[in-house]
Amino acid sequence: MHCKEQRPLYRLKEIAAMLRGENGCAWDRAQTSKTLKSYLIEEAYELYDAIEANDADGMKEELGDVLYQVYAHCQIAEEEGKFTIDDVAMAIAEKLIRRHPHVFGNEGPKEKEQISIDWEKIKQKEKGSNQSILDGIASHTPALLKAYRVQQKVSRVGFDWEKVDDVVKKLEEEIGEFKEALASHKRDHLIEEIGDILFCIANISRFLSINPEEALKKTIDKFIARFRFIEKEAAEAGMKLSEMTIDEMDALWEKAKTTE
Repeated sequence: MHCKEQRPLYRLKEIAAMLRGENGCAWDRAQTSKTLKSYLIEEAYELYDAIEANDADGMKEELGDVLYQVYAHCQIAEEEGKFTIDDVAMAIAEKLIRRHPHVFGNEGPKEKEQISIDWEKIKQKEKGSNQSILDGIASHTPALLKAYRVQQKVSRVGFDWEKVDDVVKKLEEEIGEFKEALASHKRDHLIEEIGDILFCIANISRFLSINPEEALKKTIDKFIARFRFIEKEAAEAGMKLSEMTIDEMDALWEKAKTTE
């Protein structure tokens, strides 16, 4: 058996402490949890990209970067006498056991829909009756994903449409209200109606088990690839996009679609 100093996770803890130690790195020593928070988000997005690309080596590297962020935050907290990495690991282990009574208890197997409902019930019991089921959604969650998560949570307590067709009808209603707002030229009204349409789209996505954030990302990536094709074709023809007509660019757009 390896002694703990040879275990990779302990070694990483040791490195985090050394970097912030007296003879460590000046940059690392200057950091706080607040200054590091943006790096945590960036590393998570880089991991997301590696997962999307099915890049195992990239995933291993980016998971390491995310893991180090956890250790760095815990090292700072330990120095401040707040908690340690062991406290964090113990807390999440205990929570996972509490919230999976069908695995660690005697409730037996359940369907995933019932598991989600029970998860919310257990969470509510832990947090107390005065807390909203929506309190667990981070305020800085991207808006489209936040809409998706809000609708997921309220659906688990029965606040939901009966079928996706009902939400589609609601979308059509919202589009009608948007057209009225467009005719009125009232900016506040337009903002509200566009928000309602996006919220409806997120709800339709939930009914279809499609993450709207991921769906939109795929469309954006597709648009970027097609537009770069237009730029490449125009450059090879010695043309500037600013001098091309919309019909000429549209023809290249259609050409880009056939090459996919």
